[in-house]
Amino acid sequence: MTPTTSFSQRFESALQKALPRESRMLVFLVVGVVAVGVSIWLFPHYIPLTAVVVPLVLSNQVLGPRQLPWFVVFCLLVLALLVPQQPMITARTAMTVVILFALGFITLLASFRRTQLGVGGLRGESMLVDLRDRILRQGGMPALPSTWYAASELRSAGGTPFAGDFIVTARHGERLDVAVVDVSGKGEQAGTRALLLSGAMGGLLGALAPEEFLEAANEFLLRQDWEEGFATAVHLSLHLDTGRFAIRSAGHPPAALRVAGSGRWSVLEAEGSALGLIEGSTYEPCEGVMRPGDALLLYTDGMVETRHRDIMLGVDKMLGQAEQLLRGQFDGGATRLIDALGGRNDDRALLLVHRR
Repeated sequence: MTPTTSFSQRFESALQKALPRESRMLVFLVVGVVAVGVSIWLFPHYIPLTAVVVPLVLSNQVLGPRQLPWFVVFCLLVLALLVPQQPMITARTAMTVVILFALGFITLLASFRRTQLGVGGLRGESMLVDLRDRILRQGGMPALPSTWYAASELRSAGGTPFAGDFIVTARHGERLDVAVVDVSGKGEQAGTRALLLSGAMGGLLGALAPEEFLEAANEFLLRQDWEEGFATAVHLSLHLDTGRFAIRSAGHPPAALRVAGSGRWSVLEAEGSALGLIEGSTYEPCEGVMRPGDALLLYTDGMVETRHRDIMLGVDKMLGQAEQLLRGQFDGGATRLIDALGGRNDDRALLLVHRR
């Protein structure tokens, strides 16, 4: 080990112990700006003023909202000191300076917005990604007996990873509980409310009896006091040993049942007000039994409703597609159905349950 390497390693280790991560990044970026500034000062013919953009962009990704404004001001101060040292100040040089200051101002505005959250850059994005992944995991199907098949699919408006539709599941011994929820709004507009509701409803689904779930969810939404604080939901409680099921709906499109004997789909009407609108709402079940070969579909309105089509006409179209796409082959059927139906400008969620 050379003395130089040993000294650099000791210096880096001491710096890591003395300063937190963001402070270390700030030190490195300040040193980088000074190095860029000195290089532009010494070699103005070879290194342009726009080199200052590199540490400015990096700071926007790695610094928190407290350090970022001061670093941007420091970068702009270094830029102001470098302008008089240019060999020739032309209109092109002046426009470059104006653009660089504009970029700095935009970065300052972004840092002020991040102050409300308290984190920024890559850390803030990783938090949102983690929350999104939690929503998707809650919609995953638990392990089921070999005589049952269940799959869920979710598509968001505009292709964004954040959606107002979500699915939560829970298994209690031989009982499977699933809720398909549609939060008011679309895509990113409803994404923040969906993040909160998915966690709350996942907890309620795993802790309450089936007849209490929607009532408790309704009370939870009423306490939030949101301007657009309502959601629709359909709740399925299925006994895996007997095939008996109960479906409760809160202002949601009706579930659909395929009876193997006739090979036809029928609509299961279960009535109830949307969540978050009426205090003390009750939700009566629609009950039945799934026999071998039967299938159930639960979905959100993005699957069946468009601006130019009534929701019940959309349900008829969906059931017609289901007869064609699921005939004799239910595995992968949820993916085939959600890809074939619904508009790309609306969130879509679908649950398919089949008793083999």
